Amino acid sequence: MADRMDVRRIALGLPEVEEADDHFGFSARGRGGKLKGFAWTWNERLEPKRPRVPNNDVLAVRVANAQDKETLLASDPAKFFTEPHYNGFPAVLVRLPAIQADELAELITDAWLAVVPARLGRELRSRGRGAG
Repeated sequence: MADRMDVRRIALGLPEVEEADDHFGFSARGRGGKLKGFAWTWNERLEPKRPRVPNNDVLAVRVANAQDKETLLASDPAKFFTEPHYNGFPAVLVRLPAIQADELAELITDAWLAVVPARLGRELRSRGRGAG
Protein backbone atom coordinates (compact mmCIF):
# COMPACT_ATOMS: atom_id res chain seq x y z
CA MET A 1 0.00 0.00 0.00
CA ALA A 2 1.44 3.35 -1.07
CA ASP A 3 0.74 6.75 0.42
CA ARG A 4 1.52 10.43 -0.11
CA MET A 5 4.87 10.08 1.65
CA ASP A 6 5.86 7.48 -0.96
CA VAL A 7 4.69 9.79 -3.74
CA ARG A 8 6.76 12.67 -2.38
CA ARG A 9 9.88 10.51 -1.87
CA ILE A 10 9.67 9.02 -5.36
CA ALA A 11 8.89 12.28 -7.18
CA LEU A 12 11.50 14.37 -5.40
CA GLY A 13 14.07 11.65 -6.01
CA LEU A 14 13.91 12.41 -9.73
CA PRO A 15 16.08 15.15 -11.27
CA GLU A 16 14.83 18.73 -11.58
CA VAL A 17 11.45 18.15 -9.91
CA GLU A 18 9.51 20.91 -8.18
CA GLU A 19 6.76 20.42 -5.62
CA ALA A 20 3.81 22.80 -5.89
CA ASP A 21 3.39 25.38 -3.13
CA ASP A 22 -0.39 25.51 -3.27
CA HIS A 23 -1.38 21.83 -3.72
CA PHE A 24 0.06 18.31 -3.60
CA GLY A 25 1.60 18.08 -7.04
CA PHE A 26 4.94 17.60 -8.78
CA SER A 27 6.25 19.14 -11.99
CA ALA A 28 9.38 19.20 -14.10
CA ARG A 29 10.53 21.54 -16.85
CA GLY A 30 9.45 20.16 -20.18
CA ARG A 31 10.76 20.80 -23.63
CA GLY A 32 10.81 24.58 -23.92
CA GLY A 33 11.38 25.16 -20.21
CA LYS A 34 7.75 25.32 -19.08
CA LEU A 35 6.74 23.48 -15.90
CA LYS A 36 4.60 20.43 -16.65
CA GLY A 37 2.80 18.44 -13.99
CA PHE A 38 3.35 14.70 -13.90
CA ALA A 39 1.71 13.68 -10.59
CA TRP A 40 -0.89 15.46 -8.45
CA THR A 41 -3.75 14.80 -6.05
CA TRP A 42 -7.06 14.19 -7.78
CA ASN A 43 -9.76 16.76 -7.10
CA GLU A 44 -13.05 14.92 -6.82
CA ARG A 45 -16.49 16.38 -7.40
CA LEU A 46 -18.58 15.17 -4.45
CA GLU A 47 -21.68 17.20 -5.29
CA PRO A 48 -22.91 18.51 -8.65
CA LYS A 49 -22.20 22.20 -9.23
CA ARG A 50 -20.00 22.36 -6.11
CA PRO A 51 -16.22 22.83 -6.14
CA ARG A 52 -14.01 19.78 -6.44
CA VAL A 53 -12.15 18.71 -3.31
CA PRO A 54 -8.78 16.94 -3.00
CA ASN A 55 -8.98 13.18 -2.50
CA ASN A 56 -5.69 12.30 -0.79
CA ASP A 57 -6.09 8.59 -1.58
CA VAL A 58 -6.06 9.14 -5.35
CA LEU A 59 -3.15 10.38 -7.43
CA ALA A 60 -3.44 11.62 -11.00
CA VAL A 61 -0.41 10.43 -12.97
CA ARG A 62 0.63 11.53 -16.43
CA VAL A 63 1.06 8.85 -19.11
CA ALA A 64 2.90 9.04 -22.42
CA ASN A 65 -0.14 8.59 -24.68
CA ALA A 66 -3.71 7.33 -25.03
CA GLN A 67 -2.57 3.76 -25.65
CA ASP A 68 -0.62 3.67 -22.37
CA LYS A 69 -3.66 5.11 -20.61
CA GLU A 70 -5.98 2.44 -22.00
CA THR A 71 -3.49 -0.32 -21.18
CA LEU A 72 -3.27 0.77 -17.55
CA LEU A 73 -7.03 1.21 -17.21
CA ALA A 74 -7.63 -2.30 -18.58
CA SER A 75 -4.88 -3.89 -16.49
CA ASP A 76 -6.40 -3.44 -13.02
CA PRO A 77 -9.59 -1.45 -12.42
CA ALA A 78 -9.06 -1.77 -8.65
CA LYS A 79 -5.91 0.38 -9.02
CA PHE A 80 -6.51 2.54 -12.08
CA PHE A 81 -9.52 4.52 -13.24
CA THR A 82 -10.51 7.72 -14.98
CA GLU A 83 -13.40 10.16 -15.08
CA PRO A 84 -14.94 12.40 -17.76
CA HIS A 85 -12.75 15.35 -16.67
CA TYR A 86 -9.71 13.39 -17.94
CA ASN A 87 -11.22 12.31 -21.28
CA GLY A 88 -8.70 13.03 -24.00
CA PHE A 89 -5.99 13.91 -21.46
CA PRO A 90 -2.96 11.62 -20.99
CA ALA A 91 -3.36 10.77 -17.30
CA VAL A 92 -4.81 8.00 -15.16
CA LEU A 93 -6.12 8.09 -11.63
CA VAL A 94 -4.38 5.74 -9.19
CA ARG A 95 -5.86 4.50 -5.91
CA LEU A 96 -2.87 4.74 -3.57
CA PRO A 97 -4.14 2.15 -1.06
CA ALA A 98 -4.37 -0.40 -3.92
CA ILE A 99 -0.82 -0.04 -5.27
CA GLN A 100 2.57 -1.08 -3.94
CA ALA A 101 5.35 1.51 -3.67
CA ASP A 102 7.59 -0.21 -6.24
CA GLU A 103 4.82 -0.16 -8.88
CA LEU A 104 4.05 3.44 -7.98
CA ALA A 105 7.74 4.32 -8.46
CA GLU A 106 7.63 2.91 -11.98
CA LEU A 107 4.45 4.87 -12.79
CA ILE A 108 5.83 8.14 -11.42
CA THR A 109 9.14 7.67 -13.23
CA ASP A 110 7.31 6.99 -16.51
CA ALA A 111 5.15 10.08 -15.88
CA TRP A 112 8.26 12.19 -15.32
CA LEU A 113 9.82 10.76 -18.51
CA ALA A 114 6.68 11.78 -20.43
CA VAL A 115 7.22 15.48 -19.64
CA VAL A 116 10.98 16.05 -19.45
CA PRO A 117 13.43 16.57 -22.30
CA ALA A 118 14.90 13.33 -23.65
CA ARG A 119 18.36 14.22 -22.33
CA LEU A 120 17.11 14.02 -18.73
CA GLY A 121 15.70 10.57 -19.39
CA ARG A 122 19.02 9.46 -20.85
CA GLU A 123 20.86 10.86 -17.83
CA LEU A 124 18.58 8.98 -15.43
CA ARG A 125 19.01 5.72 -17.36
CA SER A 126 22.79 6.18 -17.50
CA ARG A 127 22.80 6.28 -13.68
CA GLY A 128 21.01 2.92 -13.71
CA ARG A 129 17.57 4.20 -12.73
CA GLY A 130 14.34 4.68 -14.54
CA ALA A 131 11.86 2.81 -16.63
CA GLY A 132 12.36 0.98 -19.83
